[in-house]
Amino acid sequence: MLDTVFGPFVQYAFMQRALMGGLLIALSAAPVGVFLMLRRMSLTGDAMAHAILPGAAIGFLLFGLELVPMTLGGLIAGALVAAGAGVVARITVQKEDAALAAFYLISLALGVMIVSLRGSSVDLMHVLFGSVLALNAESLMMIGAIAATTLVCLTLIWRALVAECLDPGFLRSVSGWGPIVHFGFLALVVINLVAGFQALGTLLSVGLMILPAATARFWVRTALAMCLLAVALAATSVVIGLLISFHYAIASGPAIILAAGAFYFTSLLLAPRGAVWARLPARRHRTA
Repeated sequence: MLDTVFGPFVQYAFMQRALMGGLLIALSAAPVGVFLMLRRMSLTGDAMAHAILPGAAIGFLLFGLELVPMTLGGLIAGALVAAGAGVVARITVQKEDAALAAFYLISLALGVMIVSLRGSSVDLMHVLFGSVLALNAESLMMIGAIAATTLVCLTLIWRALVAECLDPGFLRSVSGWGPIVHFGFLALVVINLVAGFQALGTLLSVGLMILPAATARFWVRTALAMCLLAVALAATSVVIGLLISFHYAIASGPAIILAAGAFYFTSLLLAPRGAVWARLPARRHRTA
């Protein structure tokens, strides 16, 4: 039993790198996912995950499967889509979610077309779904830098983020930092999706951001408790998914996300704020 759990991570360097990368992504992306959920922007994360694809695809078209060009391309594309959707929402009658939906659909189609111009179906699958088992030292350094940046930024803007989740209008009325916090947070979403892109691809990177956060909300109420529990759930999903992938020859990215999905559905049924317990009638205590 112990050899089944610990053996792959002790014996194989690629499993050690995959575990390290996955845990760093869990530490960084899960708290971001909590605030996406609290701000009712969960689908924004999905849209932004698709938005980085054209930039990464252009980097692939010019330089092949090289880390730095694809990462820079993804960052630039994600930033442009986030800024573009924000501008459209402010100068037209269209809401930001609708603008993001339009931008991400165009981005997804454009990115797939760009990859298909040069690459094979294997290259397209790598870009869309990633390969956590192929992480190298360069990728780990980038993911680690993104995780450190995210944690520092979240610490600095924590109170403003919580205030915006509770009452965005109040934050705008008492401080001019509202737009800065909003776009700064979107920047954190983008860089974490880029980090997840290296391991899980564009289509699955948002899963490790949103699913643990949504699961944590069934168990706890405060933002800090949700962040801590979401990180723990994401990290556990990484470990379970990698072990399933190793022992049963299943794709690692989907295995990790399905492990997170199993936690979600279990919590949906069994957690104190889930579907079952929340509907049980409150116990009536007899009064003397």
